[in-house]
Amino acid sequence: MKENSQLFRVLYIDDDDKRTKAFRQSFHPQIEVIDVFDNQAAVCCLDDSQFIDLIVYSDTLDTRGFLSTLKARRNWTKIPIILLTDRETVDLTADPYHGYVIDVFPFNYLKSTFQIRLDYLIHKKTYQQNAESINKSKKVRMPVGKRAFDIGLSLLLLIMASPLLLLVMVLIKLDSPGAILYSSKRVGMGFRIFNMYKLRTMRMGSDKLLATMASQNMYGSVAEEKPVDFLCEDCQLAGRGCQRPLFLDQKQICEIVYQGEQQAKAMFSKFKEDPRVTRLGKILRNTSIDELPQLFNILRGDMSFVGNRPLPLYEAEKLTNIGYARRFAAPAGLTGLWQVTKRGKAAVSDQERIHLDVLYAKRFSFREDMIILLRTFKAVWQKENV
Repeated sequence: MKENSQLFRVLYIDDDDKRTKAFRQSFHPQIEVIDVFDNQAAVCCLDDSQFIDLIVYSDTLDTRGFLSTLKARRNWTKIPIILLTDRETVDLTADPYHGYVIDVFPFNYLKSTFQIRLDYLIHKKTYQQNAESINKSKKVRMPVGKRAFDIGLSLLLLIMASPLLLLVMVLIKLDSPGAILYSSKRVGMGFRIFNMYKLRTMRMGSDKLLATMASQNMYGSVAEEKPVDFLCEDCQLAGRGCQRPLFLDQKQICEIVYQGEQQAKAMFSKFKEDPRVTRLGKILRNTSIDELPQLFNILRGDMSFVGNRPLPLYEAEKLTNIGYARRFAAPAGLTGLWQVTKRGKAAVSDQERIHLDVLYAKRFSFREDMIILLRTFKAVWQKENV
């Protein structure tokens, strides 16, 4: 029987019936959930040649044994795994997780948080399928000359900047409590996820404040709150009530109104006079010294000196239609076309930024990169409180 690769299939492996039932009820409408209770049943399921897009695995089972089984089956090793656990920390760079487990969630995860991760994986699959149908022979690759330039220059700059890096690390430790380096999951070229590193410029717990700062976002404006029974112009002209009713959370809303509100939401997050930034952090940001650890990302091949900025998962999952997703055909970059043309201007919209990213993806070349690098030296020193 031919498998339906259009469905997003999740293999959920857990010996707790309540957790399994809760997962199915939370996400089943948009995905197909195949649940099993132990490793043996999971192996049988995978052996039956069912197309699996994601594995969600409970850490109460034999995690090491299951991952060892996966390593022995090459056709299974590309399936991403999300680990559910009650442990406070899990080092995904260590064995047996490295290269297999892409994320970790607690057993009492927030549905909204897990939904963001799930949406990204679903959209990524859709984008890849659409891209293959448009041009199956086209692959997203870093040009050899660009990669050679990145390796040589990043090594040179790391050696030259090492005394400055050591000094700044000491100052960060003295300025405020917390870790010296900050890492976050980012989406780069070809939707590849990696850990991007920066020197910490914010106070501890800043991520929790993000949801309360939407009104300060430079890329968005506060939308006017509309009543539930608000009708779009077409429906008002028809004079017969809503012509395209949509039900969300058991409430009716006009589909056209809803789509307009979703499009009005900002796709990026950036704040002027950000209260989360430390005193030293403002200096590091204005001089871009906080981005020096990204030289390690460039050396590893996660990023390039010039490209489109790698996005957090919650931003990347909003840019998955064919037009916007084109930006991910270019390498992730330390600087880029957007930075040297719009850096620090409050009037810039998220649409302008997307268009600049797409423009770079269409025409990037070694000559274009050199022009952007030269313009970066001028733009990097301008004063901005973002």
